[in-house]
Order: sequence, then C-alpha cells, then structure tokens
Amino acid sequence: MTDDAVSVTVDGKTVILVGTAHVSKKSVETVARVIDEEKPDVVCVELCKDRKHALLEEKKWNATDIEKVIQEGKIYLFLIQLFLANFQRRVGEELGVKPGSEMLEAMKKAEEAGIPVELVDRDVRITLKRAIAKTKFTEKMNILGDLLTGFVSGEEIDEKLVEELKGEDMISRLLKELSEDAPSVKEVLVDERNRYIAYRIMTLHGKKIVAVVGAGHLKGIKEILEGCGEKKKIAEELSGLESVEEKKSKLRYLAYAIPLVFAGVVAWGLVSHGEEVMLRMFWKWTIIHCVLGAAGAILAFAHPLTILTAFVVSPFTALDPTTAAGWFAGFVELKVRKPRVIDFKGLFKLRGIGDYLKNRVTRILLVVVLVNLGSSLATFIAIPYMASLI
Repeated sequence: MTDDAVSVTVDGKTVILVGTAHVSKKSVETVARVIDEEKPDVVCVELCKDRKHALLEEKKWNATDIEKVIQEGKIYLFLIQLFLANFQRRVGEELGVKPGSEMLEAMKKAEEAGIPVELVDRDVRITLKRAIAKTKFTEKMNILGDLLTGFVSGEEIDEKLVEELKGEDMISRLLKELSEDAPSVKEVLVDERNRYIAYRIMTLHGKKIVAVVGAGHLKGIKEILEGCGEKKKIAEELSGLESVEEKKSKLRYLAYAIPLVFAGVVAWGLVSHGEEVMLRMFWKWTIIHCVLGAAGAILAFAHPLTILTAFVVSPFTALDPTTAAGWFAGFVELKVRKPRVIDFKGLFKLRGIGDYLKNRVTRILLVVVLVNLGSSLATFIAIPYMASLI
C-alpha cells in the first residue's frame, strides 16, 4: 500500500481504501493501478445515485427550482454547495482534470474487468435534509459571513496545492474551516458520512473490496472499520443515519413570542402614557424595519421593486411567524429578473462575491438571506427602543 491507499482486514474482509483528491491526475492513475493490481471482488465509490447520475450525465444547474429552494429553506446549504463546487471546479480547470474523474475511472475499470460496482455514500438529499435540520440560526449566520468574505477564494491554485490536499481533500479542508463556525454542518457532511460509508462497506459481499473515497474521509473510515461491531448493530446504525429527524427549531418559539412582546409593549405604552406614545412606538417599529429590510435588498443589488417590497413588507412580516420579508423580496426579484439560461450555466463559474451578486440565481438567494437578516436585526433594535419610550 501507498500513502494514497490503506488496507484494513475486518470480519474476514480485506478492504483497500483509496484516498483521492477529486481533481488530481495522480488520483485517477492511483485508482486505476490499485484496481488492476488488487483485482477485487467489489469496487465501491463515494457516490450516491444522484451524484453518480450528475457525473455521468453532466447534470446542469438549470434543473434547479429556485422557488422550491426558497420555500424549503435550503438557501444556506445551496450557497455552500455552490461555493465548494466552484472552488473545486477552479482547481480542475487549472489542472485539466474534471472533478470526480477518479470516481469515473474506478467505475470504468471495474466495468472493463467485470467487477460489480457499489455506491456507498448516503443519498445526498438525506444528507442535506439532516444538515438543514441540525444547522442552528447562529451557524447559518456564520456560514453567510464565510460566503460573503469568500474564505480561501484568494488561495493560489496549482499542482502543489492539490497534492497537499491529498492528505485532506479540498472539500474536507474547507469544511474543517467551516466547522469552526458551523459544527453541525461538518458533523453531518463529514462525520456522519464516514460512519455511513464504513457501515455500507461492511454490508457488501466479497473477500476483497476496493473503496474509492475522498482523502479527507480516509482516516475516519479506516478507524470506524477497525472498530466495527456486530452486523445487527451496523444495520441499526445505517437505519438511523438514513432517517431525518423532524425537529422544530427553538427559533419558531421566538418567532411566535415577538408579536406577543410587541403587543405587550404597545399596550403598556398606551395604558401608562396614552395614545401619543403608542403611536410613536408604531412609527419607530415601522421605520426601523422599513429601513433595515430595504438595506438588505440594497446590499444584494436587488431590483428597485424588490427594494420597495422589502421596505413595505418588513414591518408586517416581522409580526407574522409564518412568513418572512426575504421570501416576498426574493419572489419579487425572481419575477422581475427571471434567471436566464446563461445564469444557470454561470452557477458553475462563480469566483468572488461580485459574481454571486451579478448572477441572477444567486442574487435572488442573497436577497432572501440579507432581507431576512435586516428584518431580524430591526426587530432586536426596535423592541428595546420602543420599551425605552415608556
């Protein structure tokens, strides 16, 4: 074995783990060599059905339903996915290697040799749903900050950088940085998937198995394989990792508390100081929300109608826990500046924050995020200010 591959013997199986950088020519060569030399009974790859289809069919982003992304609250993770995919694409362009080439090579070599191929990664949709369920509000804000500052985007890309990433592939490296601000995301995207992939490998038939995984997963999967227990326990673990816990965020309670607090403060002002103070409270609440809601849209370089929408709806949506100002602003931006084919194609060519703001698809998502952020900030400023008038 080499630094790129390690062998683990467990429960009568020999598992050869091949760690790869997803845009490395050397990784493609290593995968081909290991399969030729080892002649395994099974070749498994770090893919699920959707990701395999995306690689083979070169799936384009124009299948993205932006309205659905907004409605299902997948904005933050969609932006992260775009950011990471674009960084990986930039590295691939520099080196002339298509991202995922080593996975394609593994499947090709296995097919040529008549070796069955197994997909051992968890369904990406389940992974995203679990990540969304676990991501806290503060983590989403930290993620947004990372995206806006464009972390690692200024790093020079060359062959040396990619080979340095062999010990920790680029996605895991970026997620490690991200995990400091959003540990819940890292837990789902890396730690859980390490366990899932290891358990799936253990369920496969065959005495010798070659598993092609990202280098950042290599160490974690190896440790889990070495500590694997009974098959019954493994089956239970897999079942648990494939479920999505429907957990209501504590922020929901805060959202319902805001109108109650607002009503209480206003009533207190009316009873203790009369209508004049009550009207001043309404005025301050309105103007603070109008200004900060519109400011969020302006920061996203939104259309004037979108800015006006954010200005008008922010004071009202802040009192309705079932809606959000960013949703209204985002839908208006979607209607007045409908994404073009060139925008969807451009989703895989984004470099800095300027590109995210120019692209009509990502600008819609940034409108939603920044308007919601502005409206939330307005609420936390307005209520104490209103109370100070009493």
